[in-house]
Amino acid sequence: MRRSFYRWAMFVLTALSIVGCGSTAGQGGGANASSLTYASPVALASGSQAACSNLHYKSGSKARIAYMPPATEFDYYIAIGEGVKARAKELGASTFMQAPQSGNDINGQMGMIQDVISQSVDGIILSTHDEHAAAPLVKRAVDQGIAVEIVNSDIANFPSPVMAVVGYKQRIGTHKLGDYVIKNVGSKNMKVGILEGAPGYHSTERVGGFEDAVKGKSNFQIVASLDGNWNTDGGNKAATDMLQAHPDVQMIFAANDYEILGAAKAAQAAGKSGLLLYGNDGDTGAGLEPIAAGQVTATVNTTPFAMGQVAMQVMQDCLNGKFNGGYVETPSVIVDKNNVKQYLCHPEQLYPKPAKSYSCS
Repeated sequence: MRRSFYRWAMFVLTALSIVGCGSTAGQGGGANASSLTYASPVALASGSQAACSNLHYKSGSKARIAYMPPATEFDYYIAIGEGVKARAKELGASTFMQAPQSGNDINGQMGMIQDVISQSVDGIILSTHDEHAAAPLVKRAVDQGIAVEIVNSDIANFPSPVMAVVGYKQRIGTHKLGDYVIKNVGSKNMKVGILEGAPGYHSTERVGGFEDAVKGKSNFQIVASLDGNWNTDGGNKAATDMLQAHPDVQMIFAANDYEILGAAKAAQAAGKSGLLLYGNDGDTGAGLEPIAAGQVTATVNTTPFAMGQVAMQVMQDCLNGKFNGGYVETPSVIVDKNNVKQYLCHPEQLYPKPAKSYSCS
């Protein structure tokens, strides 16, 4: 049984539980951990599913899990890691994070994956900006009996078989944002700029969802699409170039909140007010608080802390043979000035914590 994403996400923030169907087995010292259920898994593409069997993990022992995001420069991935860590503590597992500082350091991440494989961890929760570079190492890990799960993604056909994929539906999330924009803009003519992420699956899906939504709408004209490199500086530079080349741009959509925050800074520096700015992620400092302050218009809040909790629970269940593989969807909801404080008033579910206190009323 599945409720609306909005109610689902709000329930996460208030009850530390995800509405849906799933296993809640305990492990090691966490046999009495509070229940956390998740959406029923959907099968991955043929050839992309690895079985949660033939693992070197011994049932009942304390699992050791590596969380490996693409970079530490993104607070968003730290928020996922905080969710992983919180749930692991409840389950009696141990976790550690290993990641390069920069999201552009693909080689650095690949080297770290090799190192982690050699440490005989029981599982790896991985997010990467280059699935093709990571695939051979993922295969090596799985072949050695390490459970590998992809997080913050909905990729059904990871190039090498994995046990699970956990995350929101990226293309659907940004399509929802596009629908929201269309509804709010109405018939007004709009010249639109897009800030892509660095090339890869994430950027393709997020940008593609927004473009799918506005495609065929005669009052929307996409006049520029530039690489914002996933970070605030990249978004600032790309938006500055965009606004100089196309000073009549009225709206910018970015593939993540860091880029749209950079765009907000570029607009302020250019003295351009009234620019509609839309992001994606639900990052505390780059998305939610700028929305509350009126600097950004709206974002797709993908509840990263809750995603981390689900990712750890799925890993736990895989290790205990209670998860048969597949994609597990996590919640997303459009957040704007009308509902942003409903999220900011729950700092226990956010990383970093908001810079100030917000009332839920």
